[in-house]
Amino acid sequence: MAKVEQVLNLEPQHELKFKGPFTDVVTTNLKLANPLEKSVCFKVKTTAPRRYCVRPNSGIIDGGSSVNVSVMLQPFDYDPNEKSKHKFMVQSLVAPSDTTDMEAVWKEAKPEDLMDSKLRCVFELPAENDKPLDGEINKIISSNITKTESSSLSKSISSNLDDSEYKKVLEDNKRLQSELQRLREEYKQSKEEDGLRLRKLQTVNNPMSPSSHLAKEEGLNTRILALAILCFFIGVIIGKIAL
Repeated sequence: MAKVEQVLNLEPQHELKFKGPFTDVVTTNLKLANPLEKSVCFKVKTTAPRRYCVRPNSGIIDGGSSVNVSVMLQPFDYDPNEKSKHKFMVQSLVAPSDTTDMEAVWKEAKPEDLMDSKLRCVFELPAENDKPLDGEINKIISSNITKTESSSLSKSISSNLDDSEYKKVLEDNKRLQSELQRLREEYKQSKEEDGLRLRKLQTVNNPMSPSSHLAKEEGLNTRILALAILCFFIGVIIGKIAL
């Protein structure tokens, strides 16, 4: 007997894409739509259950309704040379009139009544220019913040500020935010000009300038980092005062 064709409409239909970096949980969504008038039971399975968290992983979709399933990939050490073999399967079954015991429904289901769709997992890393600047800042926070800044900011957080000091903190925060935005724009412009500079340097065969440019970029990263940290702690101060 021929297998019953899947009645649920899946979006996406064939692939679940996860965009890195994979140092934190990466979530992608799977939409299951039921075009029938009858309710349909569903169950989501994977070949790598320890690597994913699926919510909800089973349930009932009423006729004409849909369900959004969140598929959460757990952090791991990504190897771009390793091809993903992970797969998901969406299994479905037209719900019987009595669906009080879902476990029993699936156990008693006949193989010819079961429908399924398979999706493969695709891991993608963002392009170099798409990487958020905040992510680069977070990577060098521990190595660039000075003890002097940490000490002075900690003292500021623990002290009580009067109205005049509070206004000054707000003004400083606004000024630092503006400066941080300016540096971010400068960083973005520097990145865009980087490719053009390197192409010109290769033409004239000048090996010194690339190093100079990298040093300038590192200095700019450090300045952006320091401002980002200051803005964060000032935000903490303002939050504590507001409470």
